[in-house]
Amino acid sequence: MNKVCKTNGNNIWLPMLVISILFFLFGFVTWLNGSLIPFLRIVCELNEFQALLVTFAFYIAYVVMALPMSALLDRIGYKKGMVAGLGIMIVGALAFIPAALSAQFGLFLLALFVLGTGLTILQTASNPYLVLLGPPESAAMRICVMGLLNKGAGFIVPIVFTAIILTGMDSYTPDALAGLSDSERQLALDALAHRLIVPYLWMAGMLLVLTLMVKFAPLPEPGDELRGSEGNKVRRREVLAHPQLILGVIALFFYVGVEVIAGDTIGLFGQQLGVSHFGALTSYTMGFMMLGYLLGVVAIPRFLSQGQGLQLSAIAGVLLSVAVINAEPTSNTLSSGLLGWVGVPSVPDPVFYVALLGLANALVWPTVWPLALQGLGRLTATGSALLIMGIAGGALLPLLYGYLAHQWLDSQSAYLMLVPCYGYILFYAFKGHKLRHWSQ
Repeated sequence: MNKVCKTNGNNIWLPMLVISILFFLFGFVTWLNGSLIPFLRIVCELNEFQALLVTFAFYIAYVVMALPMSALLDRIGYKKGMVAGLGIMIVGALAFIPAALSAQFGLFLLALFVLGTGLTILQTASNPYLVLLGPPESAAMRICVMGLLNKGAGFIVPIVFTAIILTGMDSYTPDALAGLSDSERQLALDALAHRLIVPYLWMAGMLLVLTLMVKFAPLPEPGDELRGSEGNKVRRREVLAHPQLILGVIALFFYVGVEVIAGDTIGLFGQQLGVSHFGALTSYTMGFMMLGYLLGVVAIPRFLSQGQGLQLSAIAGVLLSVAVINAEPTSNTLSSGLLGWVGVPSVPDPVFYVALLGLANALVWPTVWPLALQGLGRLTATGSALLIMGIAGGALLPLLYGYLAHQWLDSQSAYLMLVPCYGYILFYAFKGHKLRHWSQ
């Protein structure tokens, strides 16, 4: 793949700084869902399947809007596209205010969809932009650096959310709410929902500041061979002839699904097993993902190729998924032994194995992107949009987990569905990314 961003060693740092802030923003908004799910389950009195509609509304925006956003980038450019995406996210953050005032679950879902729409254009622009800022063989390392910021935000947000929003939750346990009259219970739940207003006002303000920063920053634009010029129009169907891309989209579908399950269901799972700090459990998963990204920064490409990093991640994912299913829910031995010495509250072993999936997941996104986009040239923007559509896995697979947990199995056994997901990623790691023709 050609390096098409017009940068040199002296001016690459400003684009990297801006993209770094955007990746922190991705993590801040995305991983807030892990704490929001058990919170809205209480406020809107939802079952497990209904609560996971939070992930569906957020991630389905990537499916609906990815190709339109790719066309928008071709038309207005990457920088203006990022500004537009941030503007849409401001609208989504402000939409949480009427949702919180009315405590209507449908309005919460609409606000999440708008936030997801804004993130779609930012992700469609920033990931290929980052890949093209330097040598292709070190692209995974650059994405790992951004992943540290993304998951760093994901580590911080649940802790902050728990401290600000989830204080005094003893009044909102099922037993406490059952002892109230219908009117008293509704007043209590409305008051709980109103706690979201101020934090989302702050979010809208921060997004506005970031919008202005991106608008006035001198960011380079990718060349015409990426976006398509008047004389060199991109025919979007041409990307279908690249199996490394199409198979990569499927790999990201499964990956984002398992990543969201590991990050967003851990709070519900811990809540059911009696973990008092359930709202902060997403931080455990994000902490291990940060460790994985650090390993990626150090190891790729110095000690591991991008393909080898993906292979190790997939193998670890399969093994940890099996461990989740078979772990004893009444034992806290694993987390106490590994983290107790630093004062981290212990959690049941199966919950801890779910958190460890963050370590297995860390290198999948950074390695699939450069492997899937390799050799696409002027089709890179369209290929990026298709990869972004793979984020649909975050909308659909958590719902499947919720259905299995609620209707067929239990919450722990439902993690069995992760094994075939990692199995496909394993196929892509060893063979799928090497294919250049469908007849191979």
